[in-house]
Amino acid sequence: MREYLTQARKLAEKIMKHDNITIVSHIDADGITSAAIASSSLDSIGKNHDVLFLKQLDPDTLNEIRKRNSELYWFTDLGSGMVHEMHGMNVVITDHHSPSDLIPNVPREKRRTLTELFDEINREDIIQLNPHLFGKDGGIDISGAGVTYLVARELNPSNVRLSVLAIVGAVGDLQDIAFLRLTGTNRYILKEAEEFGLLRTDIDARFFGRETRPVHKMLEYVSDPILPGITGDERGAIEFLKNLSIPLKDGDKWRRWVDLTSDEKRMILSSLVKNIILAGYGGSLAERMVGEVYTLIKEEEGTYLRDAREFATLLNACGRYGDAMTGFHVAKGDRDEEYRKAVSLLQKHRKIILDGIDYLKDIGISKMPHLQYFHAGSNIPDTVIGTIASIVLSSEIADPTLPIIGFAENEYGTIKVSGRAPRNLVERGLDLSRAIKEAALAVGGNGGGHNVAAGGSIPRGKENEFVGILDEIIRRQLGS
Repeated sequence: MREYLTQARKLAEKIMKHDNITIVSHIDADGITSAAIASSSLDSIGKNHDVLFLKQLDPDTLNEIRKRNSELYWFTDLGSGMVHEMHGMNVVITDHHSPSDLIPNVPREKRRTLTELFDEINREDIIQLNPHLFGKDGGIDISGAGVTYLVARELNPSNVRLSVLAIVGAVGDLQDIAFLRLTGTNRYILKEAEEFGLLRTDIDARFFGRETRPVHKMLEYVSDPILPGITGDERGAIEFLKNLSIPLKDGDKWRRWVDLTSDEKRMILSSLVKNIILAGYGGSLAERMVGEVYTLIKEEEGTYLRDAREFATLLNACGRYGDAMTGFHVAKGDRDEEYRKAVSLLQKHRKIILDGIDYLKDIGISKMPHLQYFHAGSNIPDTVIGTIASIVLSSEIADPTLPIIGFAENEYGTIKVSGRAPRNLVERGLDLSRAIKEAALAVGGNGGGHNVAAGGSIPRGKENEFVGILDEIIRRQLGS
C-alpha cells in the first residue's frame, strides 16, 4: 500500500502545478466514477478542467485529444495501454489495465538518436499509478476509480467523501466476483469508507434490485446465476414465492428484498440453491448468490444509489447508451433531472440484457478446443456484449470451463471483441488481456484489459482467423 501512496503523491504534486486540465475517461461505471472522483478532487482545489468520455482509446483518438492543447491530461480508467502513442503529451494516468510494453512511437523527425528514444521511454512527462507496475492484479486488487481515489486523497484530505465512489467503481468493474467480496487494496478504501460513516458492509444475496424492486421482479431479472424457471419469467417468480408462502405485498405495498425477514431470506435462498443443483448446474454456481454487499448509507433508501451494485449498474447503463455525462453528473451528486434520466436508461439497459440472453439461447455458442464464442452481429449492442458474455459464462447456455468470446458490430465499421475467462483458468496461467491483444494485433486490430476480462476491436471479416489464433495462444498459455 505504501508504494501506491508514494506514487499517488507524485501524481498529485504534478497535478497541483497545472491549472488547465482535461480528464479523459472510459464510459463504464468504473470510468464514470473515476472521472467523477478526479473532477470532484480538482473542484476541491480550485482547478479548471473539462471532462471527455471515450468508448475506446486509439492513435486517431489521441491525435484529436492533442488538439485541445491542455496543460495536462489526466487519463482515468484508461491510458496505460496506449502510453507508447503519447509522445509530446503531458500526462498523468490512474488506470488498472495492463500497461503497454511497446516501444514508444516517436515521430522520425524527432528521433535523432537512440539515446533520445530511450529517454522517451523513461521520461517524466507521463506518470502512471497502476497496480500492474507494483506486481498486483488490476482485475481484483484495485479499480480505476480506486487508484484515482488514492490521488484525490493526496490532493485534499476532504476527498475521503469520494471513497464510496471508488467502491462503486470496483463493484461495477466486477472486482468482487472472484471471491464474492472486495479484496486487496480495495479493502483499505472500503475500511476508510466504513470508518467515516459512508458505507456499510453486510453478507446478503448479491442480487440487483435488493433496494428497489418487488421481490418477484428482482428474482425475475436475476441473470448471474440464471435461476431455472424464474429468470425471465414473472409468473414463475411469483409462483416460486407463493409456494414458499412468502407474501408479495404488505398491504398495498410491494415487498422488496430489504423488507423481508431473515427467515424469509434464508428460505428463499435455500430453495434457490436446491433448484439450481437439481437443474444440474452445480453447487459452486449456487454459492455465488451470497456474498458481501455494500450499502451507501448517506443515500436515500429505495433508490438505485443506496446499493453499490445498483449504483454501478445505473452508471453502466448511462455509458452503454451514449450518455456517460449523465452518469457523471449523478456520481457528482445530481439527484434531480440527471438522476431521472439515468433511471430511464437503466430500464432500457435491463431489457436489452434479457433480450440479448434470449437471442443467444436461440443462436447458441460455438466451441473450439480451448475457447467458445458467439457472434451477435448487430443484434446486441457492442456496448453490452461484454456484460452478456459475463452472464452467459455462468449460465446453462455456455460451458463454464472455457473462456468465452463475444463479437458485435460497432459504429466504427469494425468488430468489437469482448472476452471473459473462468477464474480457475487464470490461476492456471491464462492471461486473456495478453492473449486477445496478441491475436488482435495479428489480424490488424488492437486489444487489452485484464487477465480475466479483456476486449478490443478487429477488422470486419477477420473473426474466424482471430478465434483460430486466439485458441492457439490460449492452448500455449495453459500448456495443454
